[in-house]
Amino acid sequence: MHRWTDPTETPAQLRPCVATFGNFDGVHQGHRAVLTRLVEEGAARGLPTVAVTFEPHPAEIFHPDTVELIAPGPLRDQLLEQTGIDGLLVLEFTREFADQSAEDFVVRTFVQTLGAQALVVGSDTRGFGKGYTGDVELLAELGQRHGFDVIALDDLGDSERWSSSAVRRDLTSGDVASAAGVLGRPHRMTGTVVHGAHRGRELGYPTANLAPDSLGLVPADGVYAGWLTRLGKPDDDPERTLPAAISVGTNPTFDGTERTVEAYVLDRTDLDLYDEHVSVEFVERIRPTLRFDSVEELLEAMAADVEKCRQVLGTIVPS
Repeated sequence: MHRWTDPTETPAQLRPCVATFGNFDGVHQGHRAVLTRLVEEGAARGLPTVAVTFEPHPAEIFHPDTVELIAPGPLRDQLLEQTGIDGLLVLEFTREFADQSAEDFVVRTFVQTLGAQALVVGSDTRGFGKGYTGDVELLAELGQRHGFDVIALDDLGDSERWSSSAVRRDLTSGDVASAAGVLGRPHRMTGTVVHGAHRGRELGYPTANLAPDSLGLVPADGVYAGWLTRLGKPDDDPERTLPAAISVGTNPTFDGTERTVEAYVLDRTDLDLYDEHVSVEFVERIRPTLRFDSVEELLEAMAADVEKCRQVLGTIVPS
């Protein structure tokens, strides 16, 4: 996938094209249905496929304190690349950019920059351009005027069934299984493994602590069954993706104050993951974060957590 940010540097091989646009936060099933149709339409027409998105996310400009992104820029781009599109144009989003009319945005981006012969969108696509006036009807009108087709798919986009806001609600309540249903995959965070308090190792459960600047929305505090993937290893390496118990919270038993995300690879005490770039995927919430009255009670709970994670993930105790 070719990624670029300057419309004047659009590669000749990516125009004309079939295109789509959106924020794509989380790249959920609704997004992927549009992107799948985009790839199919490109193949049918013998044209490359291009998605247009924005950086920063518009919410970061207009509502910076109210919206936490599911998959910030680099993580979003990785997920988009996995859909098989040929190009990703990332436009800088500013208040000045938002002030252009919906017609100007469409003509400048899809007619002049990309030479799009078709636009694939959800049928409820709306709210783009100055005054949030852009919608599918306007796209169809502009398509007739400027010579591109508009393919609108039903029950997608920002519908309640497939929406980024629904995923955010699920994650902030800890319901990662429901979030996965909308995403079509487990929710993912990526980051570098850093040193923590080393308390897990002392207790016999060494954890990989994600750096504070890791990408991805942090779910509600609790213990989760999931997977840790070592992104630097080849896809076919058996040590690449490993079952894990993931803890999110402040370690209240030890009066912690800093919220962390840390993953214990089940039944492994031999791993040195420091400085590795990893992803963690959240499959199911095992329990909320609790404060225990003693280390012994904590250890008993951790053993139960690991056993529950084994059951959820379908792993067995090594012999």
